[in-house]
Amino acid sequence: EVQLVESGGGLVQAGGSLRLSCATSGFTFDDYAFGWFRQVPGKEREGVSCISSTDGNTYYADSVKGRFTMSRDNAKNTVYLQMNSLKPEDTAVYYCAADLFVPWNSMAPSSEYDYWGQGTQVTVSS
Repeated sequence: EVQLVESGGGLVQAGGSLRLSCATSGFTFDDYAFGWFRQVPGKEREGVSCISSTDGNTYYADSVKGRFTMSRDNAKNTVYLQMNSLKPEDTAVYYCAADLFVPWNSMAPSSEYDYWGQGTQVTVSS
């Protein structure tokens, strides 16, 4: 059974940091690229960052570039999203997703990803 389980969300003040984790099982982690997405009620799911399967190359949306860092630990079958200098507009439910074929040098739409976690809430207070 494929599982992606996000953790690390919470409430933080503006300017603070959080580290999200996405623990996976049920598929060959090393073969998959991953993405982090976020969604607020009434809006479409927004791509935040993605990472390649092989070299760990990353891509970031302009809204988070320079503040967020995505990484992967192939030994632990886990991907991470380090979020620094958080802003109230970063408040959302954050999801990790996995797919074999998405590119790493651009943010593929959410419809391209095969596997999804259940999400973790991030709330940034002003």
